[in-house]
Amino acid sequence: MTIPEACQLVLEAAAMGNGGEIFVFDMGEPIKIFSLATNMIILSGLRYPEDIDIKITGLRPGEKIYEELLADGENTKKTYHDKIMIAKSRHVDISNVEKQINKLTAINSLTQPLEIVSSIKQLIPEYISNNSTYEVLDIKK
Repeated sequence: MTIPEACQLVLEAAAMGNGGEIFVFDMGEPIKIFSLATNMIILSGLRYPEDIDIKITGLRPGEKIYEELLADGENTKKTYHDKIMIAKSRHVDISNVEKQINKLTAINSLTQPLEIVSSIKQLIPEYISNNSTYEVLDIKK
């Protein structure tokens, strides 16, 4: 998706919004970073791999292969624009969330990172810690 296309979708969603909606855009097919990099090299007037080579190193801890548009348990409903959907998210108990946030803000600097991430994952249960030391906290399906 180009920048002008993205801007147009944002403006269109802003015009159709009533307040409080979460808009999800259909951004088209994903593009591989490798393809983007080779295109950038060619557009710069150079040749791949003769002039500039690309070294693939793999994922670093915490990196993900892809981004999910919506978390588990959520879906979307259509709008009059075929590339703009409205997210229908799960119900959230505000008082419970407030208690969990207050518990997080009360954590002191001596608390272990694993314990902190565990508390955060209670707030956001659908977050999966792929490729990190916190994978032990993930609920396996």
